Amino acid sequence: QILSENTVCPSPGAMTQALAKEVPQEEGEGGSRRSSWGLLLTAGLGGTLVALYAVATPFVTPALRKVCLPFVPATAAQIQNVLRMLENRSGSLVDIGSGDGRIVIAAAKKGFQAVGYELNPWLVWYSRYRAWRDGVHQNTKFYISDLWKVSFSHYRNVVVFGVPQMMPQLEKKLEEELECNARIIACRFPFPCWIPDHTTGEGIDTVWAYDLKHSRGCETKSLEVTPETES
Repeated sequence: QILSENTVCPSPGAMTQALAKEVPQEEGEGGSRRSSWGLLLTAGLGGTLVALYAVATPFVTPALRKVCLPFVPATAAQIQNVLRMLENRSGSLVDIGSGDGRIVIAAAKKGFQAVGYELNPWLVWYSRYRAWRDGVHQNTKFYISDLWKVSFSHYRNVVVFGVPQMMPQLEKKLEEELECNARIIACRFPFPCWIPDHTTGEGIDTVWAYDLKHSRGCETKSLEVTPETES
C-alpha cells in the first residue's frame, strides 16, 4: 500500500495494543485448548499405529518368507480326525505350526505330553492362556521358534498343518530326524513321496497318517541263527 505525506503511521506498540483490544481473551484460550486436543489426537493416533504394527507384524512377516505358512485355524472335524489317528498311540506329541494351540490342547486332554512350535508370538501367548483356561497347562508347552531350526528327533507323534511348497523339504527333514516308531499326521496337504498308512476325512478336513517304519522301510528284522555244523 502507498502512503501519502499526510498519513500518520502508528508505532509498533500502538498496533499491538489495538490488536489486543480486537482479539477477545476467550479466543486465545480456545486456541490453546484446540492445540492441546490436537496434540492428544496426534499422540493417540501414533500410539494406535504403533500398536497395530506390533500386532500385525508377526502375521505379515511369515508371508514374506520363502515358504509362507499362514495361520488358518483347524476345524472341529480336522481336530477329531487327528485324534482318531492318534488312537492307541502314546508318547510325546508335537504340532508343527501350532497356531492358537487347539490341536496341542486337544491331544493333552487325551493324555499326551503335547508341544507346539509357532513363529507368531501372539499366537503362542494365546495358546498358553487357552491351555491354562482348559486346565491342561501342565501337559502342554508352546515355543516361539522357526520349525526349520528345531530338531523333532525325540517325538513319537508329529502333527503338521503345512502348505504344498514346504512339504517336500519337511518330508526330508522328518525322515532324517525321527525314529522308526514315529507317526506323522498331515492335515490339508499330504507329503509328496510317502504313501499314507491311514486316511480319514474329506476335502479340507482330510488327514493322512504315515508310519515312518513303513515309509522308510525299516521294519525290525529278526536275527538269523546259523546252526552249528558238526565237525
